[in-house]
Amino acid sequence: MLELREGGGSSCFPQLLVGVNVGLALVAAIIALLAFYQLIRIHSRNSQLGWTRQKVFHLMIGSSNMGYFIYFVLTLFATCKGWPCWSNSCGFILMAFPKILFFAAFLLLLSFWVDLCHQANDEDDEDEDSSSQEALLDKTSNKSSSSKTDTHRKCFPLRFHHVGSRQRIVMLVTVLVFVVMLACAVIIWIGMGKNSVDSAVVTRVYVDFFSIAILLLGGALACYGLLLCLKMSKVRSERASSEMWKVSGLAVVSVLCFTSSSFVALLTDIPMLYHWPQHPIKVVYTSLLLILYYFIGGVEGVAVDDALEVMQLSQ
Repeated sequence: MLELREGGGSSCFPQLLVGVNVGLALVAAIIALLAFYQLIRIHSRNSQLGWTRQKVFHLMIGSSNMGYFIYFVLTLFATCKGWPCWSNSCGFILMAFPKILFFAAFLLLLSFWVDLCHQANDEDDEDEDSSSQEALLDKTSNKSSSSKTDTHRKCFPLRFHHVGSRQRIVMLVTVLVFVVMLACAVIIWIGMGKNSVDSAVVTRVYVDFFSIAILLLGGALACYGLLLCLKMSKVRSERASSEMWKVSGLAVVSVLCFTSSSFVALLTDIPMLYHWPQHPIKVVYTSLLLILYYFIGGVEGVAVDDALEVMQLSQ
């Protein structure tokens, strides 16, 4: 287990790395509180709409950053205390899970942009289907069924809008990534015994796989952001112009943040800090890469909030 000593004192990490971890934990906690506050505020204003994509997005961003907060705090304690499970499956799961939630949140944003770009082609069919379903429900409903529905809603207040095909794809991709993460965690856990499984290699494979997925997501956000801006440019209004600049800015930020974070993960061992090898750490270099890998993603989560407020992501 890693035990670095600096200045004659005993500490698991150099003081600068400890400070960076504490700072990142505080930033993650602040972003999580802001996201949950936004979620509560939006839900209190239109609770009748149920769980919209905007609310789910804030829930994912808040949960992701809360997971990062737990990960940064436990990294310091587990490494110093020498927890056997931490350098294997436990640390891997807490490292990967917040990133999956962050990935799913921006997949959800991408699905909204795709809906807007293809709205003209899809809205007629969707309107016909929804209108026919509503008419059928109106004909078959009665007072007793409506009272049962009200009672059911009181017992189960969670209500979701109609889940479209693109949202189903978001859920499917998220579940697949989560299953891959759990499979890697099981392999790492098996490798804790007298097996020839190298947990560092398994983690490296997963990190590379996920980094490529993040790069693809950033490219998709850039492409659909450009298409959305081109559509908005045809609308002559101040609001459309303002939204166009916000979407274009968000697309640029997404490309920069996702690209920088992915290349840090692909070219360095920063994501595997919980399983750091036993060789001298370049303190300043490692601290800068930690900030680049984790902090920029949190900043993007805050930046996208403004765009969501303007576009009224309530579908």
